[in-house]
Amino acid sequence: MDNIRDIELFSSLSAPSCQRHASAISWRTYGENELVVDIDDTSDDVLFVVSGMVRVVHRAEVGKEVILGDRGPGSYFGEMAAIDGLARSANVTALQTSRIATLPAATFLDVLAHEPEVCRRVLEGLVGGMRSLTRKLSEHAYLTAVERLYCELLRLSRPRKGHEGQRSISPPPTQQELAERIGSRREVVSRAIGALEKDGLFEKTRGALVLPDPNELNRQVSQKGLWVNLD
Repeated sequence: MDNIRDIELFSSLSAPSCQRHASAISWRTYGENELVVDIDDTSDDVLFVVSGMVRVVHRAEVGKEVILGDRGPGSYFGEMAAIDGLARSANVTALQTSRIATLPAATFLDVLAHEPEVCRRVLEGLVGGMRSLTRKLSEHAYLTAVERLYCELLRLSRPRKGHEGQRSISPPPTQQELAERIGSRREVVSRAIGALEKDGLFEKTRGALVLPDPNELNRQVSQKGLWVNLD
């Protein structure tokens, strides 16, 4: 049964606070590839991913799109519209069957006004988003598309079990998805990956992409004054 405490952001709420706000929350399960929020939508609810995974994408009028990120359990989105009342700035689609809780903007703002811990965590999330955006803007300003690809591969990767110093990406993204993440074309990604494979810096295994020497990718990017924190 759905419970307000299933929403990670509200895990610190007292029992009276839970009782006060629980009735305002609605719950819904979205199927794979189902639209959750559309860009320019004027709704201002805040949505919380309880289970599953969603993808946030910005689509330009000319048809191009950029993947802004994927959000899993414990994450939330829509807080900017709840705070400033403006239209949605991105499209959100379920990557897999996802259970999502929805809270009206007025209730969300009431929680922020009366729950300091929740407010602090939301502020930290906004600051983290700003830092991430600043970094990506720097990458687009100073790095080539190939170097941006190196950064994205490193960000998506995790330590590979049983192979010290190596990292892997699982499930493996398609070349088109990687292109949309870095604001480039699939052909650029394909050529870059081919070159990495030739140099022994990229491998494809069953169910994963492997980076045998992630530090070398970081070293090449760091020549432009940027790098990816792998801690």
